[in-house]
Amino acid sequence: MSKAKPLTSAAKGYGYRWQKARADHLRRSPLCVFCQDKGRLVAASVVDHIKAPRLGDAKLSGDPERLADAWRLFWDRTNWQSLCKTCHDSTKQRMEKGGRLGCSDSGLPLDPRHHWNRPAQAAKPGVGGG
Repeated sequence: MSKAKPLTSAAKGYGYRWQKARADHLRRSPLCVFCQDKGRLVAASVVDHIKAPRLGDAKLSGDPERLADAWRLFWDRTNWQSLCKTCHDSTKQRMEKGGRLGCSDSGLPLDPRHHWNRPAQAAKPGVGGG
């Protein structure tokens, strides 16, 4: 039994057309959005898909509808963000694997869904002391 060959970067959509679109996106949005959120101006070098299109998985599934959806997501420019390599290879990968964003310089969680970032709930009448 032979294993399926890994898909090339061109087969995953990262061929000549992507290289041209990537260069255009970085010209229009040259700064890392994660660094900007922290008040730093850092040049971006990666065009990241905010939501991963999972083209390889879609191709392997053989489902034409799933593949069409993956391609739409891949080329949807509203799904692109500029990142520096450091943020792409660390922060973004951590987010994709665990759904967590890490901590700010002050030590507070960056993930808005983290329980520390939720508004405090008022005490309910009849519950608690007194």
